[in-house]
Amino acid sequence: MRSYFVAATQPNVGLTSVSLGLLRALQRRGLKVAFVKPVTKRTPDTEPSVLFARSICKVANTPDPLPMNLVTQYITSGRTDELLEDIVSLAMSATEGADVLVVEGIHADPSRAFIPRLSGDIARSLQADVVLVASGADAEGIAQTNYLIAQVRQAGRQVVGVIFNRAAADFDEAAVAKQLGGVPIWGVIENNPALSAPRTIDVARHLGAEVMIEGQIATRRVLDTVLAARSVTEVIPRLKPGALVISAGDRDDVILATALAESNGIELAGLVLTHHSFISPRIERFGSRAFQGGLPVLRTDGDSYETAARISRLPLAVPQDDLSRMDTVIDSLAEQLDGDAICAGLELAVSTRMSPPAFRYQLIQKARAAHKRIVLPEGEEPRTIRAAVICTQKGIARCVLLGQRKVVQSVADSLGIELPPGLEILEPNQIAEHYVAPMLELRKSKGLTSGQALLALEDTVVLGTMMLAVDEVDGLVSGAVHTTANTVRPALQLIKTAPGSTIVSSCFFMLMPEQVLVYADCAINPDPTAQQLADIAKQSADSARAFGIDPKVAMISYSTGESGSGEGVEKVRIATELAKTRWPDLVLDGPMQYDAATVRDVAAQKAPGSPVAGQATVFVFPDLNTGNTTYKAVQRSANVVSVGPMLQGLRKPVNDLSRGALVDDIVFTIALTAIQAESMTHK
Repeated sequence: MRSYFVAATQPNVGLTSVSLGLLRALQRRGLKVAFVKPVTKRTPDTEPSVLFARSICKVANTPDPLPMNLVTQYITSGRTDELLEDIVSLAMSATEGADVLVVEGIHADPSRAFIPRLSGDIARSLQADVVLVASGADAEGIAQTNYLIAQVRQAGRQVVGVIFNRAAADFDEAAVAKQLGGVPIWGVIENNPALSAPRTIDVARHLGAEVMIEGQIATRRVLDTVLAARSVTEVIPRLKPGALVISAGDRDDVILATALAESNGIELAGLVLTHHSFISPRIERFGSRAFQGGLPVLRTDGDSYETAARISRLPLAVPQDDLSRMDTVIDSLAEQLDGDAICAGLELAVSTRMSPPAFRYQLIQKARAAHKRIVLPEGEEPRTIRAAVICTQKGIARCVLLGQRKVVQSVADSLGIELPPGLEILEPNQIAEHYVAPMLELRKSKGLTSGQALLALEDTVVLGTMMLAVDEVDGLVSGAVHTTANTVRPALQLIKTAPGSTIVSSCFFMLMPEQVLVYADCAINPDPTAQQLADIAKQSADSARAFGIDPKVAMISYSTGESGSGEGVEKVRIATELAKTRWPDLVLDGPMQYDAATVRDVAAQKAPGSPVAGQATVFVFPDLNTGNTTYKAVQRSANVVSVGPMLQGLRKPVNDLSRGALVDDIVFTIALTAIQAESMTHK
C-alpha cells in the first residue's frame, strides 16, 4: 500500500480541500483510498476533514484524530515515540483493504514550534511519500516550496509531487516546474472566487446578526457585497444573483429596489440592515412578494462600512454543515489534478467493482470523448439551462436548447449565468416546418396529414425526437417538466425499438458506498413476460458493460434456485433459461433472492457454485412493483445516489428525467445519453 503525507508549505493554502481533492482523484481511478487526519486543533468529533471524508467522500472508516492538547502533552513530556505509535495505530485501523492512504498533515501554527519536526516523524513512521500544497498566488509560495523540498530530503523522505492552490491567472507552470528540481507538479488549481462563496447563514453567524426574515438563508450564496452608500441609481446595476445588499433601514429607495429585483426573479443573497434599524411597515407591505418569498433579511449593529469590512474578513474555510459547497470544491480540485502524474508508479487495483467516484469520473471522460450533440426540448426550463451551460463549459456534450432565445437569455440573466458561445439555441417555431415531410414519411401508415404533423411538432419533445429520428442530433433528454409518457411516447412512435429488441426498458445506476450496481426495470414495464424479462437482462448487461461495470446478472425473485414455486418465480426461471440459451456468454443466474445475490456467506449456503451469487452487479427485478419499490427504498433509506432512469432498447438514445431532478442529475443524464449514442454507433 502506498501512503501520501499531504503537507502545507505555509498557512491558509487550503490543505484540507486539497487533501480531499487528492483523495477523490485517486478514487476516480478505481482505487480504494483510506484517509487519516492524525492531529486536530479542534475536538476530534468536530474536525471538518474527517466529517467531510466520511460524509462526502464516503470513507466510512476514517478514524477520529488525536486532539492537539493531548499531542502537546506527549511532546512536552518526552513521549514522542509513544505518540507516533498511537498515530501509526490510528492510520492502520483505517487501511484494511485499501490501495492508498492519504494522510492530511498538521496545519501550521507559529505557537507550536514542534509541528514541522513532528510532521516529518509522522511521514517517516508511516513510510509515506510527501505531497506539498503551496500557494500559487505569488513567488513567495514557490520559494517556500523549494525550501521545504530540501528539508524533506534531508529528513530522508521523498517529495513526490507539488500541488499549487489558488493560482494567479499569470501562473507559469512550465517556468515553475524548472525551479522545482525535478519534482513533478501534480496540479495547478486556479483561483475561483465562486468556490469561496459563503451562504447567507454563514454571514449571519459571522456578524452575530439578528435574522429578521429567514427566507432561503441556508442555501443562498454571497457572490458580491453591495454597500448602498451612494444613490440608488448606482446600486441598481449591481443587483445581480448572489448580491448581498448592505443598507441602513432609512434608505427606502434601496430597500424598494432590492425588493423589486427579488420580485423579478433575481435571487439576491440577502439584505443586511445596519444601525440596528427596521424596514418601514409601509415599505414591507409594498414589497411583500419579496419579503415573504426567499429573500433573507438580517439586522446588525454598527454602520454600513463597518459591516462590509467585517464581512470581508469572513474565513475562507468551508463550514462543517456546508456539504454542498465542500462537494463542489472537492470535485473542482480533483478535476484540475493530473491523474496520470499522481498514479505514475502506482499499481492500480484490478477489481470487478466500479466505485461511485470512478463511475462518475469515467462517465464524464467517456462523454467528452464521444463529443455528441444532445437535444434538450425543455430549453426554457432553469435547471435544464444550468445543466446545458455546465455540459458546454466542461465539454461533456454539444447541447441544443429548444426554446425562444429571448426567454432562454432572460432565464439565464435571472440565474446570473452566462450562456457560452458553444451552446446552441433553436427556436421551435422557426424550424418545425423542416420536419413535417420526414414525420409524414415515418407515420404514413397512420394517415398523418401535414396539418396534424405541424400541430404535433408544436410539442418540443416531438420536435426534438424528430431531430433525433433524422440524425441531426445524437440523443434526447427530457422530463424535468414532462411526464415519462410525454417523453417515451414520441420515441416509440418515431424512433422505435432497436433491431432484436422486443421491449423498451429502463435501468438505474445505484451509487452504493463501495460500488455501482445496475437495477432494472424500475420505471417502464409493469409486468414483463418471461421473454421480455430475458431481453431486459441482456439490455441491462450491455448497459453495465458500456459504462465500465463488469456485468454479473442476478434474476431476482422471492426464492433462490429450485427452493420455491409459484407463478412469479416460474416466470423468472423461464426468463433465466431463455437468456442463457440466447446469450450463452452472458454471466447470469436465477431465480435468486436479493441477499443471495449480494452477500457471499448467504450465497455459499443458498447458491453454491453460482457464477453470480454474492457478487452480482446487475439486478433484474420480476416486475415494476418490485423494481421501483426496491430502488426507492435503497435510495432513500441508505442515502444512495441513483443515476437514471436510462432507457434501453430504443434504436437511438432517449432518456427521461424525474420532474424533481437536480441540475447535477440532468448533467449526468446528458453524459449517459452521449455515451449511449457512442455505444450504439459501434454495434
